[in-house]
Amino acid sequence: MNWKNTANRYGSASIATHWLMLLLFVAVYGSIELRELFDKGSDPREMLKSWHFMLGITIFILVWLRIAARLSGPTPAITPEPEKIQQLAAKLLHLALYVLMIAMPISGYLLLSASGKPIPFFGLELPALLNTDKELGKQIKEVHEFLGTTGYFLIGAHFAAALYHHLIVRDNTMTRMLPEKK
Repeated sequence: MNWKNTANRYGSASIATHWLMLLLFVAVYGSIELRELFDKGSDPREMLKSWHFMLGITIFILVWLRIAARLSGPTPAITPEPEKIQQLAAKLLHLALYVLMIAMPISGYLLLSASGKPIPFFGLELPALLNTDKELGKQIKEVHEFLGTTGYFLIGAHFAAALYHHLIVRDNTMTRMLPEKK
């Protein structure tokens, strides 16, 4: 399989980063939701929060690889071609997802910085980008949580659209992002 996109299929780089990002999103959302099962300050809760932070930063790093892979060749055509309004909706949804993959980790990093908390990254402690400011931290937390909630809807809409195209319209929207059958 070609690593670059072609006129008919996404390349292996785009496919791999797409599905890896899905797994990372599941892990990021799962870790922050599962932390609620444990008492505040407990080791399991703190571990899940650390994983949430580290995987969020990993998403931020990988989104740039994903963007590079997407720009490395043409966007494969959907056949049959969807209506213009669907094409516009798809572009806006994808743009919103990319903004989410960039804005969420940045807001999380800024939240930890402003809250005066350490910023773990797989054995490293990253430098704070802001001085400790608890009030600013509360404001950033609201933005981060709003983006997180928005993410559920964007990811859900993306998934629903893929299923709609695959099961109802029966076009190649979803199969372009699946590995080729041998």
